[in-house]
Amino acid sequence: MTAIKRRDSQEFSIAFLDVICCGFGAIILLLMITKSMSPEVIEQAEINNQAQVADLQKKLFEIRGETTIFNRDLNATHQQIADEEKRLAILRTRLATLTALHAQTAKQAITSGETKGKLALAVQSLSDEMTRLLGQNYQSKNDLIGGIPVDSEYLVFIIDTSGSMFTYAWPRLLEEIINTLNIYPQVKGIQIMNDMGSYMFTTYRNQWIPDSPARRSAIIKRLRKWNPFSNSSPVEGIQKAIRTFFSQDKKISLYVMGDEFSGRSIQQVLATIERINKVNDNDERLVRIHAVGFPVQFARPSRQQHTGIRFATLMRELTYRNGGTFIGLNDFQP
Repeated sequence: MTAIKRRDSQEFSIAFLDVICCGFGAIILLLMITKSMSPEVIEQAEINNQAQVADLQKKLFEIRGETTIFNRDLNATHQQIADEEKRLAILRTRLATLTALHAQTAKQAITSGETKGKLALAVQSLSDEMTRLLGQNYQSKNDLIGGIPVDSEYLVFIIDTSGSMFTYAWPRLLEEIINTLNIYPQVKGIQIMNDMGSYMFTTYRNQWIPDSPARRSAIIKRLRKWNPFSNSSPVEGIQKAIRTFFSQDKKISLYVMGDEFSGRSIQQVLATIERINKVNDNDERLVRIHAVGFPVQFARPSRQQHTGIRFATLMRELTYRNGGTFIGLNDFQP
C-alpha cells in the first residue's frame, strides 16, 4: 500500500509542473507581443495628422478670403454696368424728347435762332454722350427714338397708382408721361388706365380718346391728382387693354409705368400675354409693349426690394417678347 501512494504523488507533481510551465510560457508570449508595439510611433502619427489638418484649415480660410474679395469685385462690376445701362436709358429718353421738340419747332417754323441753337446744342451733347457709351460704330435707326419705335398710331398708358408711386414718384411720372407724349406729336387715339384696368376718363370707356393739344393738357391736369385703388401689379391693366383695343388694322403701343410686381408667377403672366396678344401677317405682335421702371422700391432696405426686382424682371422679358423697350430709371425724383 505504501508503494502505491508514492506513485500517485509523482504523477501529481509532473502535472503541476506542466501547468506552471504553460502559464509562464503564456506570460512570456504576452510580454513579447506587448514589447513589439511602439507607442512612440502612434503618438508621432497623431501629431503629424493634426499638423496637416491645421495646414489644410489655414489654406481653406485663405481661399474663402480670396473668394470674398472676388465676389465683392464682381458685384461692384455688375453694379457699375447697371448704372451705365440706367444712365444710357435716361439719355435715350432725353434725346428722344429733345429730338421731338426740335422737330416740332422746325415744323412750326419758329424763327428764334436762340431757341434753335439751344435745342441743337442739347441734342448734339446727348448724341456725343450716347456715342461715348455705345461706341463709335453706333447708328440710330430711322424708326427709333431713344431705342423706342415710334411708328404707332394709338397709345395706351398703364399707370401704377399705388401708394408708393403716388407718394414718392408722381412728379417724375408726370415728367415721363409728358416726354413720351412728346415723342408722338400726333396720334389717332390715346387711352389712360391704371394698373387695375380703371379708366381715367370713364366717358371714353372701351374707346379711344381723340388726340389734340387740349386733350393732352386735360390728361396731364387730371393725372396730377388721379389716385384710384391699385394692388401694385400691372397685369390686370395690361390684359384688359390688350383684350379691349387690339386690332389687326391698328398700330398700338402700350406703355407700362410702375415700380413693383406683387403677383405670384412671372411665367404665367408672360404666357397669358403671349396668348392674348396675337400676331399680324408679318408675325409681329398687334400691341407693342414698352415699360418704364421707377426705382422706388430700391430706396428701401434690401430685404424689401423683391417686388421691385420682380417688376424689372417681368417688364424686361415682357417688352422683349412683345417688340418693345424697357427703361429702368436710376432715380424716381424729377
